Order: sequence, then C-alpha cells, then structure tokens
Amino acid sequence: MAWMSSGRTNAELIDKMVKNGLIVSPQIAEAMRKVDRKNYVPDQMYAYEDSPQRIGFGATISAPHMHAHACENLLSFLPVANSPHTGAILDVGSGSGYLTGVLHHLAPHSLVVGIDHVQGLVDQSIKNLQKDGVPLGPEKDGKGGVIMICGDGRKGSPEHAPFSIIHVGAAAPEIPQPLIDQLAKPGRMFIPVGQGSQDIWQIDKADTGEVTKKKLFGVMYVPLTDADKQWKRDL
Repeated sequence: MAWMSSGRTNAELIDKMVKNGLIVSPQIAEAMRKVDRKNYVPDQMYAYEDSPQRIGFGATISAPHMHAHACENLLSFLPVANSPHTGAILDVGSGSGYLTGVLHHLAPHSLVVGIDHVQGLVDQSIKNLQKDGVPLGPEKDGKGGVIMICGDGRKGSPEHAPFSIIHVGAAAPEIPQPLIDQLAKPGRMFIPVGQGSQDIWQIDKADTGEVTKKKLFGVMYVPLTDADKQWKRDL
C-alpha cells in the first residue's frame, strides 16, 4: 500500500500511511507528524511522495514508509524512563537528518547521534534540522538533544555508546562488528545488508550479551561505502 500513501501535505502523508497500515503505533504517527519532510528534500514538489528521493552527494532520503517500518521495528527498544533501555540512539548514514529528527521526537530525553561520512551531507542535515525546529547539541545532562557528526558509520561512535537503538540507512555488505559491539544490553539494530540482493536484518543483543540475528524482508538501499565512492554516483 506504500504507493497509495502519498499526500499533498505532511499530515495527509502520515494519515494515509496510518490508514494503509504502514504506521501502526500512534507514538510513531505523532513523531512523524512533527517532522515535516519538506524541510529535508531538495525538491519540495515531491516532498510528500511516498518514494525515495535524491538529496545530492550520491545519497537518497528513503521513502517515508521505510522510515515507518524502521521505527515500528525499533519502538520496543526506545530508551525511556523506568525501562531497561537507557542508552543513546545512533542513526548511521543519517543523510538528510529526517529520521534523526523522528527518533528525537520518539525519545526526546535521549541523546540521538546522526553520523554520515560526507561532510556536505552533515552540514546540509544540520540546516534541515534547524529549519524543522529540532534542538541541536546535547542537553546539559548529556541525555537529550541531537548531534550530527562526520565519520565512518561502519565504526559507529564509541564515545557515545552504548546504544539502545541503532538504525542504519544504507546497505552494508555484511553486518559491521563495531555496531554490534556498541549495542546496549539490551539493544536492537535495524540494518540493510547485502550487495545486489539486500535484506533488512534485525540484530538483538540481550541483557546477557547474547546476540541474535533475524532476516526480515528484501529491500533496495544505496550502499554503505566510502565517501569518495559515494560521490561518484552523482557524477
């Protein structure tokens, strides 16, 4: 039903995804309503299309229904007060910053770290988040706010670990071990894996440290690669 979920406004886009069963949780619908997609795409004419769009630097912003799928999958591991999930949140391949903003609204009292290896995308995402009113920089207690950093997302961000949630927005040929290592106990990662044929994998780490891996469904993402290789796709 994804192809039937496009709207004329952000609210209509979210309402259609709810109607079509792509968004199940009211919490996710509320968070996605607070993040206006027009602030994250270069061509605002297509801002509310339920389809991926190019954002420059060889990168894309995923279709809204894929962001909804990711949030639904990760929801039970949200770091909230009085729960075992107390780590930060990591958005690898943060691109436009859209999902980073959604994750902030899902867990406003947790630190959300967006990481991308293209400095131009990081700079662009910061401007996008500012336009959308998302607070940048960690809160005084270090537990809230959003920070955007430039780096190799395959290596995670050890200084901000552990992470209750890790979302990866580009396909890795295999699951990066540093990301598994940086998962909290408990924690969950949502990651596309594969070259050519790709699948979403759910990686869970139990409070004992045991790691389980589950293949969810097939997808098509841009590769999680080096910055110079990524830029060449726009040439």
